Amino acid sequence: MNCLSPSILAADFSRLGEQVARIDEAGAQYVHIDVMDGMFVPSISFGMPLIRSIRPCTERIFDVHLMIEEPSRYIKEFVDCGADIITVHAESCTHLDRTIEEIRGLGVLASVALNPATDLGVLEYVLPKLDMVLIMTVNPGFGGQKFIPYSLDKIRALRRMIEKRGLKTDIEVDGGITLSNVREILDAGANVIVSGSAVFRGDIGQNVRDFLQIMK
Repeated sequence: MNCLSPSILAADFSRLGEQVARIDEAGAQYVHIDVMDGMFVPSISFGMPLIRSIRPCTERIFDVHLMIEEPSRYIKEFVDCGADIITVHAESCTHLDRTIEEIRGLGVLASVALNPATDLGVLEYVLPKLDMVLIMTVNPGFGGQKFIPYSLDKIRALRRMIEKRGLKTDIEVDGGITLSNVREILDAGANVIVSGSAVFRGDIGQNVRDFLQIMK
C-alpha cells in the first residue's frame, strides 16, 4: 500500500493543529514530524511538547524522524508523546542495533534513515528487524531542496535487497518530492512518500488529494 506522509516542517506553525486536521481530512495516512537538534543537522525544529500538543488533532500515524545525535537518549519520551513510527539515522547511532531493539521493545515501529551518500550496506545485519527504511533524497536539515537524481538507483537497489530476503519492509522517501516526480519514485520501489512544501503551499487539501490520486 502506498501512503502519504506530509511533513509538518513546511506547515504554518501558527495554525499547526488546523493544518494537521486538514491533511487528515484529505486522506493522508501519516503525519511526518522532523525533529532536529542543531547538531546532527544544522537546523533546530521542535521536540516533545509540540508532538504532544498536536497528538489530539488526529488519529493518523505519527511518523517521527529523529535527526538528532544519539537518539537512544530520548526514544521513550517520543513514544510517550504519541509516536507510532520512530526513525533514527544510521549515521547518528553509535550502537544502531541496540537503538532499534529499544524502539521495538517500546511497541512502536522501527525505521532507519540513510543520508544520500550512505551505503545500503549499513543495513546488512539489521534489515530484518526494521519495519521501514527511510531513504533521504536530499541532504537533511532544510526543507525545499531539490531531489537528488541518483537516489532512484538507491531506492531500486533497496527494493531488490528487501525482496531477495523475502521481507515486507516499507521504503519511505523524503526530500524534494513533488507531484511531478512522485510517480517515478514509486515506480523505483518506494511506498511511503514524504512531502512538505508540495503539500503545505497553496490548497493543502487539494494537494493531498492530488498526491493520493497519483499514488493509487
